[in-house]
Formats: sequence, C-alpha cells, structure tokens
Amino acid sequence: MAPEAMSKVAVMAAGKGGPSRAFVTFLAGNGDYVKGVVGLAKGLRKVRSAYPLVVAVLPDVPESHRRLLVSQGCIVREIEPVYPPENQTQFAMAYYVINYSKLRIWEFVEYEKIIYLDADIQVFENIDHLFDLPNGHFYAVMDCFCEKTWSHTPQYKIGYCQQCPDKLVAWPAAELGPPPALYFNAGMFVHEPSLATCESLLATVKITTPTPFAEQDFLNMFFKDIYKPIPLVYNLVMAMLWRHPENVELEKVKVVHYCAAGSKPWRYTGKEANMDREDIKILVKKWWDVYNDESLDYKGPSPTTPAAEEVKPPLLTALSEARPVKYVKAPSAA
Repeated sequence: MAPEAMSKVAVMAAGKGGPSRAFVTFLAGNGDYVKGVVGLAKGLRKVRSAYPLVVAVLPDVPESHRRLLVSQGCIVREIEPVYPPENQTQFAMAYYVINYSKLRIWEFVEYEKIIYLDADIQVFENIDHLFDLPNGHFYAVMDCFCEKTWSHTPQYKIGYCQQCPDKLVAWPAAELGPPPALYFNAGMFVHEPSLATCESLLATVKITTPTPFAEQDFLNMFFKDIYKPIPLVYNLVMAMLWRHPENVELEKVKVVHYCAAGSKPWRYTGKEANMDREDIKILVKKWWDVYNDESLDYKGPSPTTPAAEEVKPPLLTALSEARPVKYVKAPSAA
C-alpha cells in the first residue's frame, strides 16, 4: 500500500473514539467452524468481557453465517485473501490462503490492541487483563513438540520439548548449536494492530517458502525477537493433557484450545486417539454448556462501530489498488 494511503487510513482510524480493544477471531468458508465462533461469542459474554468479538471473514463466508454472527453480537469484518508464493499446488494453496489471510487482522487499526483467538477456542474465565500487558511485545503461550505432527522438526526427532527442556532430552548444543528460539502456539496471542506491521507481514510472506504450520511458523519467525511467553492457562492446547500433565492445573485454566484431532466439540465422537479421556469429556461438555445456554444469546443493539465502518472501505480500496488479488475459493478450515 502506498504510504499516503496508509497514513490516511491510520488518521481515520484514530479520529473516532480514541484507542480501543477487541477480541478477534477468523472464519473461512461455509463449514461448521461458525459454531465455534458462536460458542466463543457466548463464552466471552458469560465471563463478562468488556470488549467486542470481531470476526475477520473471507469472501466465501455465506451471508447466512454472517447474519448469525451479527445476531450473536459479533462485529463482522470482511478481509481480502492473502496468497503465499505461487509455486504451491492447488490443494496447498487453499490451505495456505486460509491460514495466511489471518495476517489481515493487523489492518484493524481502529483497535489499539487485540487478543486473537482461533474459532476452536473457548474462554472460561475473564482474560480482559491481558489487554493491559505492555505494548511492543508479542504475547502467546509456548507450544509442545511431542506430538507426531511435529515429526518434521529437529525437536521431535531428538525428543526435545521446550515445555520440559531438561526432563526429556537436553538440547545437544555441541552438535546442533544453541537451542531454537521459543516457539508459540498462534491460536491465541496479544498484540497491537499496525498498518506498517501489516505491510511488512504481507511483503515478507510473498518471499517466504510456506511450511507445514503455515502462519504459525511464519509468525514465530517474524516476531521471534519480541515474543514473550505467557502462562499455559491462557491457551491450553489439548495435547498438554497427556504429554505434559505435570504442567497442567485444569481447575486454573482460563482458555481451552480444542485443536487435537477429534476434539472439536461440534464434531466430537470420543473415538479418536486420546478423546475417551475423562478430562477431555469434561472440557467438551463445558463447551456445549456454554453453546447451548440460551441466556447467553446476544440481546443488545446491532453491534456496529463507527470506526470500523469508516475504515473498511478506504482500506480495502487502497489494498486493491496497490495489489490486485485473484481469489481462489477456499474450503472451510480444518
């Protein structure tokens, strides 16, 4: 985007109502992840969060899903797809478009700070205090390298995990050099929107070879120098329950990430690996208790904000003028 276009949008964003805060999630396609977003909206309402839930949607999210989200108090913001380098297969392209498009949330400059949450996350205790973390850092919870999905990494191959760096296998510094930078799970993070940051993210992704964990690997690379870990209670990844139970105090967990295979509450059968555990069943039931609670349905006025309405058109126009986007219809997120 041209610098003058960026400046104009930034001024418009700051001119209405001053700095503000928001939770942000992401939705693509017409699949069942919309249930996750509805559940998240109701969960934030249950814990009495003071801030709205903004849903960044790709163009292929149907109008019926958008109306449902608005009826549940969400602010729906359509974003343009983001494409990785063009040498990917069609299947991989759809996967990467879905994931890299999340980089667009840094365009939401009408908010001073955001807490991003994947749609398969539920908030069971108020976390509004995270908005008060000092600016200038990228806050997220460290991930675990013990699942087979990490088999492509040196950490998995040698049995090293940053969740317990001395308990399993110490990092062989003599052979492999210094240990790798701390690696976070990007399903939940705290950061500040910025058009300059967004422009840098989009420029960098154009010249970065996609990797198996797409935007998570990319964000870890991009923000490694300003990353600060926050406690596990703010993003309990399901695998922690059986990989590192010594690090989990379930009664203290505030945010649960239903990201293990078979753990999505709206798809849960209990038949997949580890899904017959009692703690998993309890967490799935907790999600459904929130989702099915009609008293948590939104009952307020239509959730619109002047800043969002005024920023969106010129921002998307400027982006379109700066770089035409050829959109490929993407499937719903996995």
